[in-house]
Amino acid sequence: MPIDDQLQQFETTWVPRLNAPLKAAIATDSGDARLAEAMSYSVLAGGKRLRPLLTVATLQTLGRSFDDQRDWRPVMALELLHTYSLIHDDLPAMDNDALRRGEPTNHMKFGAGMATLAGDGLLTLAFQWLTATDLPAATQVALTQALAVAAGPHGMVAGQAKDVQNEHVDLPMAKLRVLHREKTGALLHYAVQAGLILSEAPEAQWAPYLEFADAFGLAFQIYDDILDVVSTPAELGKATQKDAGEAKNTYPGKLGLAGANQALIATIQSGQAALAKVPASVDTTLLAAFFSYFDTKRVNA
Repeated sequence: MPIDDQLQQFETTWVPRLNAPLKAAIATDSGDARLAEAMSYSVLAGGKRLRPLLTVATLQTLGRSFDDQRDWRPVMALELLHTYSLIHDDLPAMDNDALRRGEPTNHMKFGAGMATLAGDGLLTLAFQWLTATDLPAATQVALTQALAVAAGPHGMVAGQAKDVQNEHVDLPMAKLRVLHREKTGALLHYAVQAGLILSEAPEAQWAPYLEFADAFGLAFQIYDDILDVVSTPAELGKATQKDAGEAKNTYPGKLGLAGANQALIATIQSGQAALAKVPASVDTTLLAAFFSYFDTKRVNA
C-alpha cells in the first residue's frame, strides 16, 4: 500500500473512533453547561488528531491493542491539552486570532473570559483523564509526569514564552530549533512517549522512537511555517501571512521558501533514519507513513 494511502486509511479508521465519545465525556466531567459548551466547541471544531493518532500508531507498532474502556481517556487527554493551548494562543493577549479551523476562535464566540476558563478546564481535565482508568498506577504516574513536563515550563509553555519574548528579535537557528522543540515538538514527543509507556516497552528501547517523534515535531513546525506563506486563509482555516507581519522567527523568514523546504526534507530524512534504528523484527511502516502528511512539493523550489 502506498505510504500516503496507509496514513489516510489509518485516519479514516481511527479519527471517528477517537472522536465519537468526546462531547458526552466532556459534558459528563463538567459542572457548568456553558463551560462544557465552550470546551467542546474547540475540541470538536475539527482537527487532524495527529497527536492521539501517533499514540495509537506507536501502540500498534509495538503490538499492543487499543482498549476503548482502558485507553481512550488517557490517549485523548493529549488532545484536550493541545486544544487548551490553541484557545489560549488565540486570545487577544497572545496572537489575537479570529479564526481557527475555519470557525470563529473560542474567544470570538464565548468572550475572552469564558475562553480562558475553557482552556483552563481542558488543561486540568486532561490530567484527570490520565488517571480516570484502570491502568496500573505506575503507568498513570508515568503518563502524568511525562505530560506535565512536555506541556509545562520546561516544554510547551517555555516555547510559548520564548516566542512572545523574541518577536522582532533575529534568533540564531540553534535557538529557533530550541523554541520549536519546546513550543510544538514537546507534545508530539509526548504523543509517541505515551504509546511507549502504555505498551510497557522497556526504556532502553525508546531512543529511536523518540528521535522519530522529535524529527516529526520539527518537520511539523517547518511545514506550518511554510503553509503560512504559501496558503490562503480558506485553505488553512485561519489567518495566513501573520508570522512575517509580526516579525516572528520562522524557517521561511530565515532561509527563504526553498531553503525551508530543503530543511523540511532533511528533517523528514532524519526521522526516517531514526526509524531505521528500530530492530528489523518491528514493522515501523505505520509510523513512517506519518511523514506523508508533509507535501514537500508544495513549494516550487
